[in-house]
Amino acid sequence: MPEQKPNPDNREDNVERLQEAVQNTIENIEASHETMNMADGKDREQIENKNKKREQALEAMRKEISDEARHKE
Repeated sequence: MPEQKPNPDNREDNVERLQEAVQNTIENIEASHETMNMADGKDREQIENKNKKREQALEAMRKEISDEARHKE
């Protein structure tokens, strides 16, 4: 079996990819608000918990965007 080499660390588009992920996550949160209007207790609670995790992910992605932007300079 040939030795596998890791892919080189290409950070050129990290900020753009992270910004896209942030936008997708925001859209998912907005879509979940519409679903929550029709959800019952247990489903509503699951959606709220998922949105809390999404908010945490947004915070982490925004921090990473700042870090990447600083390293890009």
